[in-house]
Amino acid sequence: MASNKLLQITLFHSLPGDQQQWLLTMSETYAFSFQQLRMLTEYSADLICWKAGSLAQFYLPEAVGQAKGKQAAGKVFQQFRQGYETLKNGQKRYSGASRFSAGEQKFPEAQMVEVQLKGNIMGKCPVASEKTRCCNLNTLDAVQQCGFDCSYCSIQSFYHGNQVRFIQNLMSHLETMELDTDKLYHIGTGQSSDSLMWGNRFGLLDALCRFAAEHPNVILEMKSKSGRIDYFLENRPPANMVFTWSLNTPTVIQHEEKGTASLDKRLESARKLADKGIPVGFHFHPIVWYEGWRKDYLALVSRLADSFQPQEVVMVSLGTLTFIKPVLKRLRARMPDSSILQMPMEDCAGKLSYPLELKKELFSSVYQAFPDSWKDAVFFYMCMEHIDLWQPVFGRSYDSNEQFEADMLNTYHEKISRISHSC
Repeated sequence: MASNKLLQITLFHSLPGDQQQWLLTMSETYAFSFQQLRMLTEYSADLICWKAGSLAQFYLPEAVGQAKGKQAAGKVFQQFRQGYETLKNGQKRYSGASRFSAGEQKFPEAQMVEVQLKGNIMGKCPVASEKTRCCNLNTLDAVQQCGFDCSYCSIQSFYHGNQVRFIQNLMSHLETMELDTDKLYHIGTGQSSDSLMWGNRFGLLDALCRFAAEHPNVILEMKSKSGRIDYFLENRPPANMVFTWSLNTPTVIQHEEKGTASLDKRLESARKLADKGIPVGFHFHPIVWYEGWRKDYLALVSRLADSFQPQEVVMVSLGTLTFIKPVLKRLRARMPDSSILQMPMEDCAGKLSYPLELKKELFSSVYQAFPDSWKDAVFFYMCMEHIDLWQPVFGRSYDSNEQFEADMLNTYHEKISRISHSC
């Protein structure tokens, strides 16, 4: 029976009762295949998250005519699919107040634990691909799980429920890492959690600062959406630590980045560190396509350029929403109050993201808004994006990930040295 097919779909059980009943009724009326029922369940879940009504709004039984059986099911399914795709591929509209309380939220202390390290403390960026330009970032997963709840992020979906895990005896593990002293390294700490939001919990920042001080050939990047910099205002970090903030428009922050610091707080924190001669950088990631995006992002660029001198800033990266299918499945399972998945998607190097031409428009608009002085003095790059985007956006490209990595490392190292010597 069709109802049995629906009951086998895990996401179906997350839908409200009235939506479950409606789908059950439709499945009894029309001979939908299991794949069609799965897609209709996903459509229903997405419309709920987008606050865009239900599939019933697209149902036109009179258009089925005399069709019976699978032919009728095909016609009705097409109604639902066309209605859903029209909404999905259109420019989303953010309106009204934030979907959640503004301001950085605290994570319950009881859910923070120390655990023994399993495997290696350092890994490689998991999204490297020959079709995208990847900087071959090394990742240091000293903490697993994030206390923020950004709608587009997969961290909440892949780590230990609500439990935040800190690596036990972190310093001893860092001391046993084998690094070539004649080689430059770029290591990021913000891939499995936020780099700053935990402060010095379990001696985290003490260990990272000591590690950076003992390895001057390492550029240690602290990436964050937090405003928590009190530790570094009291304890000057080694010169090879770079503090970077993911920035977004107030509209996106208020609707999609739950629990994070406001844009004002992020920029204020970056400004305080830059005032102390500490190198900073910024990630425009993800750039989101919505009604009013151009005006909002250009205003953000203008504000950044007014607040910082290019000599203070090591890098600016551009990126956007990119998903693999398992992440989409996990995001839907969480049923977030979010319209983040209301976006046109196509395959891009094995992942789902905006169409290439739309990405070109997004990235070019943001990059061109920066003053020439920034383009000359700051390292701009795209994160996890197709190789065909580099030349039209930046007017430069790399033949390989290794060439990109080498240019980034050398540029970062030189810029950090200049900032350090100017203090």
